[in-house]
Amino acid sequence: MAVKELTRVERDSMGTMEVPANAYYGASTQRAVLNFPISDLRFPRTFVRALGLIKYCACEVNQEFGDIDGKIAEAIKQAAMEVADGNLDGEFVVDIFQTGSGTSTNMNANEVIANRAIEILGGKRGDRGVVHPNDHVNWGMSSNDAIPSAIHVAALIGIKTQLLPALEKLKTSLARQSQEFMSVIKTGRTHLQDATPIRLGQEFLGYAGQVERAIVRLQHAQARLAEVALGGTAVGTGINARPDFAGKVCAKLSKLAGVDVRETSNHFQAQSTLDEVVDASGTLKTIAVSLMKIANDIRWLGCGPRAGIGEIALPEVQPGSSIMPGKVNPVIAEAVCMVAAQVIGNDTTVAIAGQSGNFELNVMQPVAAYNLLQSISLLAAVAANFAERCVDGIKATSKGPEMVEKGLALCTALVPEVGYDVAAAISHEAAQSGQTVREVAREKTKLSEVDLERILNPFKMTEPGL
Repeated sequence: MAVKELTRVERDSMGTMEVPANAYYGASTQRAVLNFPISDLRFPRTFVRALGLIKYCACEVNQEFGDIDGKIAEAIKQAAMEVADGNLDGEFVVDIFQTGSGTSTNMNANEVIANRAIEILGGKRGDRGVVHPNDHVNWGMSSNDAIPSAIHVAALIGIKTQLLPALEKLKTSLARQSQEFMSVIKTGRTHLQDATPIRLGQEFLGYAGQVERAIVRLQHAQARLAEVALGGTAVGTGINARPDFAGKVCAKLSKLAGVDVRETSNHFQAQSTLDEVVDASGTLKTIAVSLMKIANDIRWLGCGPRAGIGEIALPEVQPGSSIMPGKVNPVIAEAVCMVAAQVIGNDTTVAIAGQSGNFELNVMQPVAAYNLLQSISLLAAVAANFAERCVDGIKATSKGPEMVEKGLALCTALVPEVGYDVAAAISHEAAQSGQTVREVAREKTKLSEVDLERILNPFKMTEPGL
């Protein structure tokens, strides 16, 4: 026989509600738990941290204004910081698929902070006469400006502390390998067909350049996300908030969170849209596309090792087959591709959420937040892992250089000397006979051995200006 869970009675504006006896959340949160038994998805740590920091800074500003008594404010700040630090993560129990404004999660935070503050003050949880979740913790704010602000702050923290360092790490690894491989000549490929020679280091220079530009794109996204909705309250008019409330909170929040945050210059767009979230998600999608390109190239360059391209050897990190002994697969690169696919899918969800701003409020904020923050976290983890467990250990093989002399595209260098048609005929004959371009050119042109050595030097073809 199941033991009935101990409960206590809490109340909100709709009446009373039984909640677990040991919970810090209250009636409004419990209603949301019952209303949204949809999934096991919850807001991530970065979002809860951001929301806790916002509540802390808002309380401090309200304390300075004299809108909240000093003792109550100190207790609220302590509780809010406990939320920010992750001490109360188990209390954030509301599903991602909830009220579109995120009001359920905002009230979840308000109730947890209020009840913890009551406890700090020596009171009994649920005694709204000591600390009130709306009249104290939520003072000067609405879910409609607090939640979008928390999304921005969480994304800014994730980008700064997780994603940018991971991309810098990957860029450094790729750039280092580019230098290491610059003396390795190989056949280039366009349309999956042989093309003129390229240095393996130049291919890796291209990969490093993709990541370098990803970092620049992220910096643009940071600048856009820095503008937050705080101060607009319900519909952007700022009702029930002091005119300088948001500016003061943002100044404190910037110092505490370590990211640049400023009040928006247009509250009506900030609360009725998710445009900056959509923009940031689009940047993450672009980065995912870049990483998938790099990972796929590395998979293909390492394919084989005997029956494939095999121009590079990837680190052997784990057995590749349960039936084929000795088989090793490019599993790290495969993980990159799967993360990229997830992020691209997340962006579609964010785009759909972004167009769901009806009049003064967007009503898909929780799912947009979840997908944006997941994309940041996944890209950060997989980029760092890609650098450490794959890119850093790549070695060049002899296959690339060995195939250069057999490449038919070498005839491209003959064009200025003999013309396109003659060069094409040389290439065609070499393909048919199995000879090299050099061998056919020696037979079919008047070019000397010295000329052929100069013209068909593959390293010079990689740097025509030399």
